[in-house]
Amino acid sequence: MAITEDNKPFLIHNISILPGQKEVIRIPVGQLPAGGQISIRAHVFRSECPGPVMLVMGGVHGDEINGVEIVRRAIERGFFNQLQLGCVIAIPILNIYGFINFSRDVPDGKDVNRSFPGNFKGSLASRVARTLTKKILPFVDFGIDFHTGGRSLYNYPQVRFSAGHAPSESLAKAVGAPCLIASRPIPKSLRKVALENGKPIVVFEGGESLRYDGFAIQKGLEGIKRVMQDKKMILGTPAPADSRIFAKSSWVRADRAGLFEWTKCSGNQVQKGEPIGIIKDPQAQKPPSRIYAPHNGFIIGQNNAPVISQGDALFHLAN
Repeated sequence: MAITEDNKPFLIHNISILPGQKEVIRIPVGQLPAGGQISIRAHVFRSECPGPVMLVMGGVHGDEINGVEIVRRAIERGFFNQLQLGCVIAIPILNIYGFINFSRDVPDGKDVNRSFPGNFKGSLASRVARTLTKKILPFVDFGIDFHTGGRSLYNYPQVRFSAGHAPSESLAKAVGAPCLIASRPIPKSLRKVALENGKPIVVFEGGESLRYDGFAIQKGLEGIKRVMQDKKMILGTPAPADSRIFAKSSWVRADRAGLFEWTKCSGNQVQKGEPIGIIKDPQAQKPPSRIYAPHNGFIIGQNNAPVISQGDALFHLAN
């Protein structure tokens, strides 16, 4: 465990946190063009008793607001104020640049979650990634990284964990989201770098970017509480979770452009050959084109855009 002695402080960005303390630590990551400083705010909650250190974080992609809101509500509602053991590091927004600009990425177009472990002398995305890797990750034992689907792409609440890694699978089951998906971590992602350092981090996905989704937010909050109870960090027994576990997933893509309507959506079980959507010609010159499920599966994501191009992802089907 990262904390092993009752009276031993640990330092995050030269700030000492003693047992029983809570602190908001501002870690500078750069400047705005006008000169204002940008800092990551890490809310640290440490119990009186030694135990594991849990990371909960949102806003790796700046436009994924549901993740930011999940961590914000957990802090506001006092989820971490009555820890029985261990420590929680809660970061509502990692990518401050993207958040300010309503963007997934930082202003130079680079993705923070494709920039780990990062470099303090690299791009903005690389500097943000390096700050987390060097100043936060060494203290962490496990964590939940909150995300949403991309623009117009809705994700049914799901947890992605590293396939073949028992601690990651155990953590995913503790979160207890409706869907648990075994997948390989993306190169240069936080989950990949954490795994290489023996630290299981799972990715919670729910909703779509730049749009609140109450169902996804609630499932994320339930997951945080369930994990802390599972790890004995707070009192209580984890509520039963009705999770489906999937070993693979694939996208159903548009074979033509036009106006798109789904007739089956995320959370639906579908059978091979079942109609799940329709593409219509906006000029009313071609007959509508039906979209059929290519195989049996469970819809874990769908495209909410009304206008689509040929090849666009329409449905994410897990089985």
